[in-house]
Amino acid sequence: MHDLAIVGLGPMGQNLARNAANHGLSVGVYNRTTSKMRDFITAHGSEQLQGYATLEELVGALKTPRRVLLMVKAGEVTDLTAEAIGGVLSEGDIMIDGGNSLFRDTIRREAHHRARGVHWFGMGVSGGEEGALRGPSLMPGGEPKVWDALEPLLRVIVAKDFAGGDCVTHLGPDGAGHYVKMVHNGIEYAIMQALAEAYTVMRDGYGLEAEAQEAFFAAVDAGPMGGFLTEISRIITATKDDRGAGWLLDQVLDTAGQKGTGRWTAVEALKLGVDGTLVTAAVNARVSSSDQPGRVARAEQYARQAPDTDTLPAWADTAPTLQTALEGAMLLAYAEGFALLRAAAEAYDWPLDLAEISRIWQGGCIIRSRVLTQWQAGFAAAPQAQPLALPWVVAALRTATPALQTVTALTARAAVSTPVLTGALQRHLAHTTARSGANFLQGLRDHFGAHTYQRLDREGVFHSAWGS
Repeated sequence: MHDLAIVGLGPMGQNLARNAANHGLSVGVYNRTTSKMRDFITAHGSEQLQGYATLEELVGALKTPRRVLLMVKAGEVTDLTAEAIGGVLSEGDIMIDGGNSLFRDTIRREAHHRARGVHWFGMGVSGGEEGALRGPSLMPGGEPKVWDALEPLLRVIVAKDFAGGDCVTHLGPDGAGHYVKMVHNGIEYAIMQALAEAYTVMRDGYGLEAEAQEAFFAAVDAGPMGGFLTEISRIITATKDDRGAGWLLDQVLDTAGQKGTGRWTAVEALKLGVDGTLVTAAVNARVSSSDQPGRVARAEQYARQAPDTDTLPAWADTAPTLQTALEGAMLLAYAEGFALLRAAAEAYDWPLDLAEISRIWQGGCIIRSRVLTQWQAGFAAAPQAQPLALPWVVAALRTATPALQTVTALTARAAVSTPVLTGALQRHLAHTTARSGANFLQGLRDHFGAHTYQRLDREGVFHSAWGS
């Protein structure tokens, strides 16, 4: 009898199945297209890893309580698959949603299947295909008793944090796990866009070739923000074109796709009243990139003045400044995500532990980075602290802010679009300015709509006849 079933044999499902089997778990797999399941079993099947042509056969081969991991497309496909599997499960069995589901869907599904006696457990999975095989970061949420039933299996397959701990922890009830994964992806969007902007500064502002780009990202990777994304930034700049001459990156069409998690994060930040400047800028950058023919046509139509690149500082002088600015923007991306998680914990009554979340992101996941040890230590020492108030963050951003100012001015002169680097500066200035211009907004609101205002010099709520 199998310990675990996996339904859905895309790259992630296949590699999680192999991972579990390689670590001694007995795994049964199913795919809607039976030929795909058979091809997979032909390549990787063993006594520990077996395939089934029907859901009935798969479920019949599982230990009780039956534990079925769904690795299918988020949305309607998840609902349809869950209904099919739920029809052959028994009371007390468990379905685990390992897709990138919207947390509100997870809450709905948990209530729906609980009413039928089947447990629904939402679990974010990060690490891509390689992480699924070698050890992902898992972000589970659901009933504590279901976590107790799943914990021994999940700990077997996950990555390790920097201290050797398992990159999995129970995050809270119903949609908590998928919420944390959503915010993880929002941070990922912002960091990736910041890295792309640094690349664009090098390519368009300085005309640097791949060797110099690789050297810059190698320096970033060796610094305090070094991690998976900085490592692969170095790799992709240094990859030769396997279908032609030159560098592969130069032949890649400049349109970026998205699957929705970044957009969900931006919308959720708006709903909870949290500043989502960086993730929103990153989402918008992908949106604008998608209209490549339109951008090309408008570039010709507007015939912008050639950028003033001749007066830019020497690259040797700019490189360390750009690195510091990039590191500051990346740090602010984490801060933005943690601020949203802090607000969500209060809004949804979830016991989100930011130190634990920082820890489980240290291995397996896409945003793993050395800086997460500092976030972990900071939140462990001050669990209720706002991210920007942590002393080590204050020190780092006091250094990064002048660099962000310099780079923002430089990119404006070079006519290079850097919405996340520029947004990072503006976001930080907004959150560290003692007196903002919002008093002017309040004056406008009170003038046209009698929305009232508060005063600095006395208590109460006031309305004035402006201009009289």
